[in-house]
Amino acid sequence: MGKSAADEMILSYNDVVLRRSDLEILGGPYFLNDRIIEFYFSILSSSHPSPDILLVSPSIAFWITNCPDVNDLKDFLEPLKLPDKNLVIFPVNNNDDVSLAEGGSHWSLLAYYRSADVFVHHDSNQQMNKRHAMKLYKSVVGYIRASSVGNDKYIECVETPQQINGYDCGLYVTATARTICSWYESSESKNDKDLWISAVKDQVTPLATRKYMYAYGCVWKSRQRRQEQESDRQVHENEGRNKSSRTRSRIGGVGFAGPASISTGSPILN
Repeated sequence: MGKSAADEMILSYNDVVLRRSDLEILGGPYFLNDRIIEFYFSILSSSHPSPDILLVSPSIAFWITNCPDVNDLKDFLEPLKLPDKNLVIFPVNNNDDVSLAEGGSHWSLLAYYRSADVFVHHDSNQQMNKRHAMKLYKSVVGYIRASSVGNDKYIECVETPQQINGYDCGLYVTATARTICSWYESSESKNDKDLWISAVKDQVTPLATRKYMYAYGCVWKSRQRRQEQESDRQVHENEGRNKSSRTRSRIGGVGFAGPASISTGSPILN
């Protein structure tokens, strides 16, 4: 059975693939899904390639939050090399059902900054995900350092910019993640007290998040146009090959019909 149009692969970056159904979400107004956020995090990781920064995918963050076995979690976290990172960003989802793929109804962001020994939760909808962010914090805090010694605090950032509708939470997560990464790499003298809070307040606005949606939409339309052009080109090439093949068949048929074709030595007729 063939794949539906919704399953058609449209964009890929590193190991992340977006399908038509994912990108149609960007037409809005819709809640961003796991793959779109993971896709953006993958691009952001390439834009900020510092070995000190780690952007955790939604699926991995969800498993850290809900892993039922401590030993399994320890093995699972080892490849992430959390003790080597100074800035770690986790997307937080309010899905409580581990059997439900892409469940939940709200995204927020939990950022860890080693230099200040702090986890900061940014929620664009009145701390709706506070319980889930705290659960993630408690799950990962024991593995964030090479030793168990540490005093990593948890802060609920009440100054986080608030969304003005019921579906832009994912966009606020991507905009906040980008702002934090830019702050980390551009600040010559970082204020460990204020952290990136002022930058987030200034830069993560309703207009800025709309620009993120617009940029995604432009990528999607550009890719769609290129794909349509490529499809048209292939159709024309196939038609040309088929026409050429039919012509050769007719010529070949004439050649084999009489003895003159055998004696000519023509590569087309023999």
